[in-house]
Amino acid sequence: MIIDNEQVRKVTHLARLELKPEEEEILTTQLSSILEYFKQLSELDTELVPPTTRAIDVSNITREDNLEPFPHREEILSCAPEQDGDFFKVPQIMSEE
Repeated sequence: MIIDNEQVRKVTHLARLELKPEEEEILTTQLSSILEYFKQLSELDTELVPPTTRAIDVSNITREDNLEPFPHREEILSCAPEQDGDFFKVPQIMSEE
């Protein structure tokens, strides 16, 4: 085993966790398994592999944000469920405290 019960107790203490003895045993086994897997991964030669943040390429499709005035303010406000003068009225989401 890579990690023992004493090390798990120390980590759970630092994390302010309270575990039953049977939970400690399960966590010890699980953490050892995870660390063993990382040990296997560290044996791989990654010298020529560029660092990435994702396993697959992801990119956002964005457009230029162009501000355009809308001349028919009343038309927009007429679509609102509630309004207060020239403003949209929305439900309160924060308390006043």
